Amino acid sequence: MLNPMVEHQTSPMDAVFHALGDATRRHMLRELASGERTVGKLAEPFAMSLAAASKHVKALENAGLIRREVRGRLHVCRLEAQPLADAHRWLASYERFWDGRLDALERLLREPGEATPSKGKRT
Repeated sequence: MLNPMVEHQTSPMDAVFHALGDATRRHMLRELASGERTVGKLAEPFAMSLAAASKHVKALENAGLIRREVRGRLHVCRLEAQPLADAHRWLASYERFWDGRLDALERLLREPGEATPSKGKRT
């Protein structure tokens, strides 16, 4: 039986990758990288209601990727870069693995071998 407490707890990194898993939210983050935007401005490029845009903003907010400030009737969002830096650092930890794998593939492709059929011969 699943523990109900475990089902509802997610790590900050899980929330970041969940938020980044959606193309709409990634687009919103790209917009925010160049400055503050209202939720309405973030919704403009998409055929979506403000309520739908707010759900995306909430996912970004829950991941700590943005901060939302209420200014009168406007909800203004700004990018918070630290969670992205943390995600980048986590992904970079696999860079050595992939570099090693790609180096091995490159060596394999550069080595003359019997696996490559010579011209004029059919295998």
